[in-house]
Amino acid sequence: MTQAKSKAGTALVTGASSGIGLELATIHAEKGGDLILVARSEGKLTELKTELEKRYQIKVEVIACDLSEPDSANALFEQTQAKGLQVDVLINNAGFGGHGLFHQRELSAEQAMMQVNMITLTNLTHLYLQGMVERNYGKVLNVSSTASFIPGPLQAVYYATKAYVTSFSQALAEEVKANNITVTALCPGAVATGFVKAGDLEGVEIFDKAKTPRSVAECGYHAMQQGELVAFNESSLKFMLNWIMPLLPRKLVLKFSRQAMEKSS
Repeated sequence: MTQAKSKAGTALVTGASSGIGLELATIHAEKGGDLILVARSEGKLTELKTELEKRYQIKVEVIACDLSEPDSANALFEQTQAKGLQVDVLINNAGFGGHGLFHQRELSAEQAMMQVNMITLTNLTHLYLQGMVERNYGKVLNVSSTASFIPGPLQAVYYATKAYVTSFSQALAEEVKANNITVTALCPGAVATGFVKAGDLEGVEIFDKAKTPRSVAECGYHAMQQGELVAFNESSLKFMLNWIMPLLPRKLVLKFSRQAMEKSS
């Protein structure tokens, strides 16, 4: 697995044990690509490894890692280096949110969210991008959100972290385009994953019509393959965020944003 054995190459996927990350890993396996699966749950990753290796005759490495730990990116990078694993595709999918008034939420939870959603993502990108530049090839997919385009009352820190991811991804894409490297920000709307329960978002109406993780993953993977800067899984959201919201008064946008996050029960 030191050298990529397929056109798809080897992809490292964070948050690969469920949701969008699991589907992105599966799609890459379907393309014949090898995988490095990363998440906290080693048991779930091992089950996925067994399934994907058997079904697609690929090689899968499993690395259990808590990405909310400050030094997790370095620890993960060192493990892949020690195993002689070359990362051709970096998929930064891991992330989580949290509902409530900022001053009432636990600061430690917000700090962990910033660590996973922004800092570890940035660190991993920095570490693996250097090898991509040396090889003059690579792809990075950062899973962001439509939340990155507006402020988010009742999810203030989550929306802010995703604004960082979308901005960072686009700037990076411009920096490395001469090195045959693409960077894509996937910005889905509501998705039916464990994110809802983990983020205390049950009762928030927009999640009643959430899209499937598979459909979002297909959108993101295709956009990454095409080298798109920003990918939306819903054309209506793309139009609203790019052409309607920027024209509205800022206070009105905040009002609409808050209403979207309020619970019905």
